[in-house]
Amino acid sequence: MAKYAAVAVDAKVDHSRTFTYSVPESLDVRQGHLVQVPLGSREVSGVVFSVIENTELYEVREIIGIVYPEVILTPTQLALAEWISGYYMAPLFESSFVMMPPGLTLTPRVFVSLISLYPSVDLTDSQVEIIDYLASNGRVERSVMEKSLGIHKSSVDTLRDLGVIKTEWVWNKPKTSPRYAWYLELSLPRHELDIILPSISNKTPRQAELLQKLLHSDLQTSYSSIVKEFDRAIVKKLEAKGLINLIKYRVYRDPLAGREFLQDESHDLTSDQRKAIVEIQRSLDSGSPKVFLLNGVSGSGKTEVYMQSIAHAIANGKQAIMMVPELSLAPQTVDRFGRRFPGQIAILHSGLTDGERLDQWDRTNKGESNIVIGSRGAIFAPQKNLGIIVLDEEHEWTYKQQDALPLYHAREVAIKLAALTGSVVILGSATPDVVSTSRAERGVYKKLSLPSRIKRPLSLGGGTRDQNQQGQIVDLRDELGSGNRGLFSRLLVRSIKGALDAGKQIMLYLNRRGSGSLVQCRDCGHTLLCRRCDLPLTYHSETERLLCHQCNYRLLNPRQCPECFGPNIRYMGLGTQRVVDEVFGMFPGVRILRWDRDSSNSQKSHQDTMDSFQHGEADILVGTQMIAKGLHFPNVTLVGILCADIGLFIPDYRSGERAFQLIYQMAGRSGRESDIGKVVIQTYSPSHYAIVSAAKGDYLEFYGREISYRRQHRLPPFGKLIRLSYAHTNNDRCSKIAASLVSDIKKQRDIWGFNEVDILGAAPAYPPRLRGRYIWQVILRGQDPRSLLDKVNIPSGWVLDVDPISIA
Repeated sequence: MAKYAAVAVDAKVDHSRTFTYSVPESLDVRQGHLVQVPLGSREVSGVVFSVIENTELYEVREIIGIVYPEVILTPTQLALAEWISGYYMAPLFESSFVMMPPGLTLTPRVFVSLISLYPSVDLTDSQVEIIDYLASNGRVERSVMEKSLGIHKSSVDTLRDLGVIKTEWVWNKPKTSPRYAWYLELSLPRHELDIILPSISNKTPRQAELLQKLLHSDLQTSYSSIVKEFDRAIVKKLEAKGLINLIKYRVYRDPLAGREFLQDESHDLTSDQRKAIVEIQRSLDSGSPKVFLLNGVSGSGKTEVYMQSIAHAIANGKQAIMMVPELSLAPQTVDRFGRRFPGQIAILHSGLTDGERLDQWDRTNKGESNIVIGSRGAIFAPQKNLGIIVLDEEHEWTYKQQDALPLYHAREVAIKLAALTGSVVILGSATPDVVSTSRAERGVYKKLSLPSRIKRPLSLGGGTRDQNQQGQIVDLRDELGSGNRGLFSRLLVRSIKGALDAGKQIMLYLNRRGSGSLVQCRDCGHTLLCRRCDLPLTYHSETERLLCHQCNYRLLNPRQCPECFGPNIRYMGLGTQRVVDEVFGMFPGVRILRWDRDSSNSQKSHQDTMDSFQHGEADILVGTQMIAKGLHFPNVTLVGILCADIGLFIPDYRSGERAFQLIYQMAGRSGRESDIGKVVIQTYSPSHYAIVSAAKGDYLEFYGREISYRRQHRLPPFGKLIRLSYAHTNNDRCSKIAASLVSDIKKQRDIWGFNEVDILGAAPAYPPRLRGRYIWQVILRGQDPRSLLDKVNIPSGWVLDVDPISIA
């Protein structure tokens, strides 16, 4: 009986569309296979989503072949891909590709060769030239021939259709592949070899010497180490005699190789921790798992709740995914879990090499890792018996994919994956996303609370408050009025001196990299901008270069203004490097570490910086957002937030929420052990509710103000948003295309009566230009903007972002 397959192809098609192909009798095509199929005049790869026995289609093309013999995706993964594609309006193939093994290459090379020198039709000059070229060169790569002859692809297509030439598609090998090593081992038991060894020694002493070496070494010895000492011919002769075997073994590239994990300490639980763990374990055992929002203040022991919940799942034969929002948090998380679960963890994140990522994926796929730790993409780890998913710092925007399709949010994917696998989800944060808290209030999530720190609380410049962290706000306008034009308020300088004198550590936070936020001419006011993004370039004193933090465009530090040629170049604003320089100036001899994306851009550099500060090799840590998230440094008693206003007034509805979360989280790094912690918050907006609430450590006060604002403006959770963006090198063309789409959407809104959907824009995005392309956007806001969008024919080139984390 004939079989047919529904295949999601690697091509620009409607987001959830599959194509039907017949399955040749020679191929054992199954659901989840990666196959090669014809599409128009080309061949593409595709994923088989289902195999059926009948179709109503009259003409169906055949599947060409199976790209990889193994089934790539499980039914659960395919169901998840279908959900991602449908919800985020993303291509079905891309939605499944994120779950495939790392390093998979799906771009084929096309070769052409000559079949007939004498076609029965008249040929153009270009077609004759192609035939002559192939007659001389034989089988060649199509793109090489077209470039060499300077011909249009239509000439090649015509000759192929006439049967004059044929095309072949050759699939590239994966970017990375498993690594193997050869080993030698004895093929006879040792007692038998002892009997025959004397006769071998008399006839071939070097062969006997090699056998003696194998006898007195491990059961398996590296072939490469043997051939350094013995000739290869000796090895071959012993193998031919049946005395030794040459065996190939898989060698796993382990990013944790050489890491020693200290034995975990015993932990006394607080009553709140015990209550949370009991609730989660009950859900794990019940067969009707829930989504839990674990709202715990900084230092309340959320990680211990995660670990004990995961341990319970493992004890019942289940596996876990443990997610962190930033690469910088992975080393500390790996260390803590490595101590508790030795030999049971794998890590998956972008900081690994391609080979390490493949081997970690393979180990997980084979069921060898009970816990996968990683950032956003770890949600797609192939855990076969998943029982629990944890998202630490669930509020972080880095859980949202923004660079490539599909534009998914790992939190929403985790919840859907849990529903498909019957798993528990724990969303942990001291400052939960406003939408998450709203869902917990409505009973969609089960809320668990850890309202108290395990150790002592923070200080408001003197006294303490139980339950809440405290910070002192410094009005920078008053500092300027009193003549202080430096980066540090007088209170912060006194606090730094006091902490240093007491032998304690300090963290200084600034949401800026480099030495200055912009470079400006004092004479004419010209600001140096990135030529591709129209954004201010940042000065970095350590390299004496200007850098665009969006596209990485670099420029040598100018000696004069490019506009008026004046010499008065000024570096305005502040950055982490400038903070370091000024601290050195005020406190000579102080030991300072800098931690941002310029100074730490790999897993190893993050680990080295964290270890150095953890071991007391520096007094002050200066950093950006990555030092605000979940790190535990017991000797830190002072946190200074140098400018709390940065990012507070960008044109985005989440700006207040992000400012609150960053200040609150950063304040939580201080006083995490027995010493009283202190936080100094410098700002030009001391009365802004986000800053006031963060300084008091009062999440509920902030949430009350923020949810009222969201309700008034019908923003999430009281409405949904869809962002459509279009980019082009020509700004006028970009704006016209955006205006045309708005006109089409409004027309469909009027026809179908979707009057509750607001259409905001078209308008330039923020930033308005990126990597040489202008960006215009349209925002749809309403209870169900998707229903309206489904009625609109969206032209190619538009990027759709469902539930965007920013509308700036």
